[in-house]
Amino acid sequence: MKYEIVAESGRAKSAHIETVHGTIETPVFMNVGTVAAIKGGVSTDDLHMIGTQVELSNTYHLHVRTGDTLIKKFGGLHKFMKWDRPILTDSGGFQVFSLAGTGRKIKEEGVYFQSHIDGRKIFMGPEESMQIQSNLGSTIAMAFDECPPALADREYILPSVERTTRWLKRCQAEMARLNSLEDTVNRNQLLFGINQGGVFDDIRIEHAKTISEMNLDGYAVGGLAVGETHEQMYHVLDEVVPYLPKEKPTYLMGVGTPANIIEAVDRGIDFFDCVYPSRNGRHGHVYTHKGKINLFNQKHELDERPIEEGCQCPVCAGVKRPDGSMSGGYSRAYIRHLLKAKEMLGMRLYVLHNLSFYNHLTEEIRTAIRSGQWDQWKAEALSNLEIYDRGEE
Repeated sequence: MKYEIVAESGRAKSAHIETVHGTIETPVFMNVGTVAAIKGGVSTDDLHMIGTQVELSNTYHLHVRTGDTLIKKFGGLHKFMKWDRPILTDSGGFQVFSLAGTGRKIKEEGVYFQSHIDGRKIFMGPEESMQIQSNLGSTIAMAFDECPPALADREYILPSVERTTRWLKRCQAEMARLNSLEDTVNRNQLLFGINQGGVFDDIRIEHAKTISEMNLDGYAVGGLAVGETHEQMYHVLDEVVPYLPKEKPTYLMGVGTPANIIEAVDRGIDFFDCVYPSRNGRHGHVYTHKGKINLFNQKHELDERPIEEGCQCPVCAGVKRPDGSMSGGYSRAYIRHLLKAKEMLGMRLYVLHNLSFYNHLTEEIRTAIRSGQWDQWKAEALSNLEIYDRGEE
């Protein structure tokens, strides 16, 4: 991997990353396809059309359903899902702790738990997570960690973080071993470590210092957006990011709203992922540069406008037909009708627009940083995002 910062504004940075599966321009929003598919009927061709740079899939979910060994037989996740750009796989750590229920047992060797699909007993530790991700052949693998509740007490957080550090060392050793094997799908697989520590500044900072010495390919801040306030999240980033290597990619896991992304970029974050665009889209909520709109509202029943004026996504602007003409976009009224009628097309259009919006948002952010307009752009963007919240549509 080659990581090159091409522009900075304060702590905000924009970088160019070269990987075995292509280039990534940051800041970047990764489109979440948990089980190698975006919920809402969005194909990999669609992802290309809306400007997706990185697709994100999940280790735990692909392990318990379909299976990573089967995917390896197809040549890995890229060939299995027909995606030729970078893929990041989450380690499964968050899902192990969020879905496992009351039967979970955390040991030094790893975690014993039951599948949320069929209740069967599963064990996953650092080596198992690395093996699954190696079978998937993703561009970037995440280290296996414990994701404690953000507001857990100090007595819980400290030993948890210490164990996560020991697990990270095991992940690094296992990744090196797997990448040396002849039958490994992607022998250039990258490993990102994860900073934990709840909302305790000293634990977070000390952990950041420790993992920074391990010379990993990238570093994530985990354990946020899980119960703390936005102000607490921003404070953690203010304190921790300066202690992570500036010359390596930084990733804020599971975040978030457009405003969250802008604020986090301002604090030095490169990578983002979140289920909001697809999840909210499936429930009738769409994103615009002036905030989030609920198209279930009665006032949109006769609304002939696209979701957002000037948006160039295939939902708002249409697509090019074989004869070269443009199809034209769909109205808010029609898309609202589809969702109320429970037609799958409605879900697909909502999700396509939202993902396109997030991809375009990070493109705008990159342009603002690289053109020296970041502070001005950020202030205007954050102000505009509050319009619908103030009821000023």
